[in-house]
Amino acid sequence: MRAVVLDRAGTPLRLSELPSPEPGPGQALLRVRACGVCRTDLHVLDGELADPKLPLVLGHQIVGEVLVSAGRFEPGSRVGVPWLGWTCGECRYCRAGQENLCDRARFTGYHLDGGYAELAVADERYCFPIPEGYPDEQAAPLLCAGLIGYRSLRFAGEAERLGLYGFGASAHIVCQVAVAQGRQVYAGTRADDNEAQAFARSLGAVWAGDALAGPPEELDAVIVFAPAGELVPAALGRLRKGGVVVCAGIHMSDIPAFPYELLWGERVVRSVANLTRADGEEFLALAPTVPIRTEVETFPLDDANRALERLRHGELRGAAVLVP
Repeated sequence: MRAVVLDRAGTPLRLSELPSPEPGPGQALLRVRACGVCRTDLHVLDGELADPKLPLVLGHQIVGEVLVSAGRFEPGSRVGVPWLGWTCGECRYCRAGQENLCDRARFTGYHLDGGYAELAVADERYCFPIPEGYPDEQAAPLLCAGLIGYRSLRFAGEAERLGLYGFGASAHIVCQVAVAQGRQVYAGTRADDNEAQAFARSLGAVWAGDALAGPPEELDAVIVFAPAGELVPAALGRLRKGGVVVCAGIHMSDIPAFPYELLWGERVVRSVANLTRADGEEFLALAPTVPIRTEVETFPLDDANRALERLRHGELRGAAVLVP
């Protein structure tokens, strides 16, 4: 099969011919029909996430056609593969319904080869049926940008005034859900990112502007999607007492020191880690009812490096998707 491979951190991906993977017990063999490009892929590529499997096939937003199944799926059916690829099922976290925190968890496109390839294998327990009505490339961002965004939205509670700082793949999905729920969305971007601000307003945001300066109103909650630690004190500075700042990324630059006054008043800063299968099932059932529409730019497999660089420099409207 054709695949793009990461040989070591900090180097471009290499287009390669690899042996077709063989499914093991409990696994499905998939023909990859689309794979979303995620900022976490950049963190792995840049060495900001330690100890990836190397050489590695990146990609954890896989939409695939089942070629061989261990029994859960019919051949020819369409499934999605997310970031969470395996958990032990035995530790205190797994037993408590917190499998996203499993110490032995294995992640797609990090510990396990992912979807920047023509074929992939995945544990069937961690695959989701894709809802009807979504073309492959539009379904792909739902599998991480959507899932992590949705988990972050849950941790924002009943926030009526909701800030979304960093308006990319996740935020453009969460914005649609929040607006459908009757919330007011305030989109924070780089000060001069007029295109992202216009995009946010087109999806129903009541305000879009400089995230570091923040909106004129106090917010009930802020979800920080951009991996920029300086946005955390900026978000706290616009947060009402008792509000929450949710850090949605798997990696973020260091949060600078800030005065305790910003946190006082029972304000909360918390992170979101990974996802659970329950998150996936709930979100993918919700998506068609909103209905969520993802905005994507597609790239051929051998253009993966360009897609990642477009993401790095904030040049994408919505999400990038590889289509083998």
